[in-house]
Amino acid sequence: MSDTINPTSGGGQSGPAGKTLTGPTGAGTAPESRGRTTIASGVVEKIAGMATREVPGIHSLGSGMARTLGAVTDKVPGGRPSVSRGVKVEVGERQAAVDLDVVVEYGVAIVDIAAEVRTSVITAVERMTGLEVVEVNIAVDDVHLPDEEDEDEGEGRVQ
Repeated sequence: MSDTINPTSGGGQSGPAGKTLTGPTGAGTAPESRGRTTIASGVVEKIAGMATREVPGIHSLGSGMARTLGAVTDKVPGGRPSVSRGVKVEVGERQAAVDLDVVVEYGVAIVDIAAEVRTSVITAVERMTGLEVVEVNIAVDDVHLPDEEDEDEGEGRVQ
């Protein structure tokens, strides 16, 4: 099988005479070379958000204002919790960078949990997308104390 197709200039075939088509063709060509796959940044954000939430010791994601606004929108009828809240990514053709805003549970070692989050996010994103994760930046915005009430768990004064 050849990578080059040279149409003959004979009268029986249609097509431009003398034009050369190059590139891999035919049934034996690898599927990877038969098209292009693009991955939206929102996809990587969701994967990174889920991988972060799976780590024990992570209470929630998002900075203070994002968590507050998220709690309000989650209570609106039809509103769903955002998996990508607190996650920002930059996606290139072959690489991705991830920025996370997290709230950790009181008592966990922040250095250890940050290492676990990086491992979890890198593993999940690289396995599911094939992108190389070049960095995972983690900003710890708060520590959740055991006696603190969550914005979305507490009942209102009026029912």
